[in-house]
Amino acid sequence: MFLDVLQLSPVQLIFSILIIFLSYTIKGLSGFGSGLVAIPLLALFLPITMVVPLLGLLSYSGTIMQSVHLRKQVVWRDMLPLIPFSLMGIAIAVWLLVNVNEVFLIRVLGIFVLMYALYSLLPRPSYRGSRKWAIIAGSFGGMVGALFGTGGPFYVLYLNIRQLDKGPFRATIAMIFLVDGGARIFGYAISGLYTGQVLGMLLMLLPVLFLGMYLGDSLHLKIEQKRFNQVISVLLMISGVMLLYKSFIM
Repeated sequence: MFLDVLQLSPVQLIFSILIIFLSYTIKGLSGFGSGLVAIPLLALFLPITMVVPLLGLLSYSGTIMQSVHLRKQVVWRDMLPLIPFSLMGIAIAVWLLVNVNEVFLIRVLGIFVLMYALYSLLPRPSYRGSRKWAIIAGSFGGMVGALFGTGGPFYVLYLNIRQLDKGPFRATIAMIFLVDGGARIFGYAISGLYTGQVLGMLLMLLPVLFLGMYLGDSLHLKIEQKRFNQVISVLLMISGVMLLYKSFIM
């Protein structure tokens, strides 16, 4: 009966579990990246209008746990300027998600993921900028996050510009996602995107999420960050190419 509600084949279920476990191990390790990895991979065999709301709820569960645990390290003076622009971007994105053709959305997602993966592999000079960058980072982070569940790169770039240390970085981005994610979930809910299938997937995948988060948090101090980032970039590049291929054969 439960499998009938999910409307997925056994192969789709197995891949969904593996993708969520990998994605939330990454989130536990770095503080971000769950949506960036999970959305393009899940969108290869599930509708994007199901995947994005599902990851919104899943990510929020993990974000609550992580943000409460790390709240004392949050750099509020760098986070708060982002929030009004993030909310504006989220409102625009929810409207697009409900009203724009899915093939077009998948193609745009593939291009975005591929470009980000290529960018992340390039050497970049260290640059310190002002909090005015919150206007751009917040607007695009909120919009891309609500549309594709992958707004993290814009927040990451902003916090890198602010040159936060590893601990405060992880805590601050978790708290950003707590606020951003709550606004996204509200937008998805009033747009009718939380179906019985989405909620059934949530119940099935929540234990997988917590297991991945626990493993990632345990590995946080044991893995060299540069090598880890390179592996994730290659994975994103592959998933971006596959999404583009899917968009042209749909």
